[in-house]
Amino acid sequence: MKRLTAYLARLFVTDALILFGVVCFLLWLVNCLRSFDVISVKGQSILVLGAQALLTMPPLAISFFYICVGIGLTRALQALQANRELHIIHTSHGLPSLWSATGVVAGVGVLAVLLLSNFAEPAANRRLNILNASVAADLVSSTLRPGRFTQVTPGVVLLIGGREGDGEIREFFADDRRDPETRQTYIAESARVSSYGDDYVLELRNGTLQYSNANGRFSEISFARYDVSVDQLAASVAATDPMLEKDTITLVSEAMASGDWNHSLLMLIANRMSEGLRVVGMAIMVLAIMGFPSGRRTRFNVPMEALVLLIAFGERGISAYSPFGTATGALLLIVVAGIALFLRARPRRIPMMVPA
Repeated sequence: MKRLTAYLARLFVTDALILFGVVCFLLWLVNCLRSFDVISVKGQSILVLGAQALLTMPPLAISFFYICVGIGLTRALQALQANRELHIIHTSHGLPSLWSATGVVAGVGVLAVLLLSNFAEPAANRRLNILNASVAADLVSSTLRPGRFTQVTPGVVLLIGGREGDGEIREFFADDRRDPETRQTYIAESARVSSYGDDYVLELRNGTLQYSNANGRFSEISFARYDVSVDQLAASVAATDPMLEKDTITLVSEAMASGDWNHSLLMLIANRMSEGLRVVGMAIMVLAIMGFPSGRRTRFNVPMEALVLLIAFGERGISAYSPFGTATGALLLIVVAGIALFLRARPRRIPMMVPA
């Protein structure tokens, strides 16, 4: 690698990493503030709050990653143009080094974002579900107060009559109103929280399970023992997709072994891989816009960081509403950026001087 290429690549990567670190830290603080009331009500420590906020970070970090790469390139190229280094690069035949440095940044960015989307995010989802189940089990087994209604999650209210020294719960009551169509009520004489590996189960004994529908229909089931997953009571939604907890290599291996390549699996893999295309498209677009010096003086200076955000917003909008998949916006961005870079980099004929 040439010295100029290494210098430019280091400059681009440094600005992008600094911005990405600042954004991640701010997002982590926002997640902590959003979950502070819920975690404090459940009687958990600040360490649990920080861990839960950290495990929710990968999807947000992936969404902002290519924007940080684009803004980092923009700020570095603006600095090069401000001190006339960009002019020197163009006049001294240093364009290959500029292309190479941008390619290095794009390649490192693609590798990093693919690691985040294909491995870090599934692992974080898996650990987050385990942590949520542990918090819910702790809430059910230790923080419930006898004779006091406690909301485990919006729509689920628990009440116990008392607790024995060995962890046995007396007179258990749970009301689940998360589904607007069906209301479930659990009533049991006794209950106990047990763990089976990473799963926590609430063992209900000698009770009834009541269902009431929105149309007024009511049904009741009596049982001697009924096991309810604690995660099922504590989750804000009825069920989670198990594929989101598996990395791409595991999903592909299972699909090859079973031969089941369903549509949801293909869409999930395509969504994860499209993040790398976004990084490539953004890097090429920023290079096409900011990689060429200009001596024009404009009356109004447009902040290029805002332009990067507008490009990302347009790409996300196209990908969200395109019938061809989530990679549509990224592919369109690569094509448009490639055409713009080709038009700006093409050699121009120098006009002939006319003597006076």
